[in-house]
Amino acid sequence: MSDEKPARESIAEDARIDALEARLKAAREREEERNRSKVQATDANYRAGNRALADLLGGILGGSVMGWLFDWVFDTLPWGLLAGLFLGIGVAFRNIIRAANTRPDDPS
Repeated sequence: MSDEKPARESIAEDARIDALEARLKAAREREEERNRSKVQATDANYRAGNRALADLLGGILGGSVMGWLFDWVFDTLPWGLLAGLFLGIGVAFRNIIRAANTRPDDPS
């Protein structure tokens, strides 16, 4: 190895690099804030729509299955299924109407 000093000495800290790093950090924080989702929880209308859909599908499917089981046990093929289907639709609409008539701030 030689005892000569290098032509250029290394710079320990450069103010431009520090300023660039600070600007990059600030830009990343702004970008994260801008891309963060604004909605934290599920919207109340979305929940109400899902509940109405679940009530409707559950009423129709549940009434149909119970009517079909009634037909299978008592051998009254189309009538139990139809009665169960209409009963399920009636119950589903009653649940949807009850849900629509409750105030949103009520916990029950």
